[in-house]
Amino acid sequence: MHSETPYEITPTTRYGDPYYRPTAVRQPVILPADVPPGIDWVTLPNGVRTLAYTHPTQTPTALAAASQPIPAWAKTTALLAPTVGGGIAAAGIGLSYAAPGLIAMSHALWSAAALVVAAVIAVPVLLRTARRAASGTGQGHGGATTQITQNITATGLFGRANGTINHR
Repeated sequence: MHSETPYEITPTTRYGDPYYRPTAVRQPVILPADVPPGIDWVTLPNGVRTLAYTHPTQTPTALAAASQPIPAWAKTTALLAPTVGGGIAAAGIGLSYAAPGLIAMSHALWSAAALVVAAVIAVPVLLRTARRAASGTGQGHGGATTQITQNITATGLFGRANGTINHR
């Protein structure tokens, strides 16, 4: 809440007196030649004519300046726009025709990748099997297997170790 005290403003003139009529104020006379540019005489809706700011009217030179030739870069861009759009449309149509072939190629690529993985696993297994069959030492082929045993003995924590290796 404001704690300010309202003050009553009383004018020093007698405007409150209903019989007071101020003397007419003389306005200076302005000749049409003295009116600055952008200001003109206007008639208000109540019929009073007064000076007011007006919007400048367009001169014919401004209209002539507006009709300039189109720059070359704008013409080039306007001519390239349908070409680029047509190229994008042609690419879309080409991809729609190529889609079945692309799908088939992706399936073939997955099949080739599976074949490579199978080869990486199968080739070492086949080589190992072929080597065992050629040497005749593979288990289940009637050949004797070699057994190697090793016996190591040591005495004490830091004692010297002795060992024997037996081939049977």
